Order: sequence, then C-alpha cells, then structure tokens
Amino acid sequence: MLWLLIPLGFLSGSIPFGLLLGKLKGMDIRDHGSGNIGTTNVFRILGKEFGILCLIVDLLKGYLPVLLATQLAPDNTVGQTIEVLTALAAILGHNYSPWIGFKGGKGIATTTGAILPLMPAAVVLLILIFVVFTFTTKYVSIGSIACGIALPILTFYGSYFHGKIADGTWNKPLFIFSLIAGILAVWKHRSNIARLRAGTEHRIGQKKKATS
Repeated sequence: MLWLLIPLGFLSGSIPFGLLLGKLKGMDIRDHGSGNIGTTNVFRILGKEFGILCLIVDLLKGYLPVLLATQLAPDNTVGQTIEVLTALAAILGHNYSPWIGFKGGKGIATTTGAILPLMPAAVVLLILIFVVFTFTTKYVSIGSIACGIALPILTFYGSYFHGKIADGTWNKPLFIFSLIAGILAVWKHRSNIARLRAGTEHRIGQKKKATS
C-alpha cells in the first residue's frame, strides 16, 4: 500500500495553484507575462501577496506527500525508493499537470518542498545559492538554474562528508533522485537560457512586462 504514496505525490503536485490564484483575480495567468503558472510569474503579474501565497502552496504540495512518505516508509532501500519516487512524482505533477494539458510550471518551489523532508540542510544551502546568484545577476532564472546544478553536487558531497560513501551506506536512490530533479530544473529553463543568450531575459526590477 505504501506505493500508493507515489500517485498521491503526483496528484498533490498537479494542483495548478498559480492558475487558481489567477482565477481569483479574474484572469488566466497563462495569458500574461511568461504564461507560466509558477511562483515567479504570479509574483510578476498578481503582486507580492499572491506571489507569496503561491510560493507557500507550491512548496506544500511537494512537502506534504514526501513528509508522509518519510513517516510511513521503512528505513531501507525500498523505503528510500518510495520516498524519492513520491518526491519525483510531485515535481512531475507540477511540471506536467494533467488538469492543464500536461503543462505546468518550472518546478523550483515544488522541488524545494519535496526535498525538504529528505535533505533539510541541503535546502538551506540551496536557498543561499539561489539568493547569491539571483541578486548578483538580477536574473531569477540564473538562480534557479544554479540550484538545479548544485542539487546533485550537494547530495553527493553530503554523503561523502558524513563518511557514508566510504562505508557503503549512502542513500543511492536519493542521489539518483537529486540528479534527475536537477536535470529537470535546468531542462524546464531552456527557454530562459535561450533568452539569456539573446539578451532578452527579464531582470529583477525591469518595469516592462516580460516573456520569461
């Protein structure tokens, strides 16, 4: 029955909160800004209050199913696999929600929520990386991409630092998950990468409406 946590994670992640918040304001968020239902576009189009609310609920829809999995799954390889598959399912649910034609956001907030019960220390470091890269470059996308690249590196280093690689007890499913989640994060920002190369990416503080 524990394997039911995986589809539960997908269903939780698939709730398009950004779209629902836009409906509360009488608009379809997909018709504005970048057309994305994620936190960044909600901040940009609906304002700070709705942006913060979207951030919280997008975090929670990744966090809650994975937290449940960590509480119920056994502390062995099977349990670890269930935990990371639940986390991955929540991210995929957000990125490819069936309720909106298998489209969605870029998954950064939901990924953060999903890894929080698994690697709380890594989340703190990822937030620092995001802040440093975002506010030194003025591009949210660069901060997000940096976190995607850093995630598997931090996971591997954490296991190495605690001696778990040396004694063979490191969580291999967690590392594989972090690698896939990091690749997904970068892949979902491929349009941003193209705009960064073209010099048309939206910057923090830019007044005109962007297409990022």
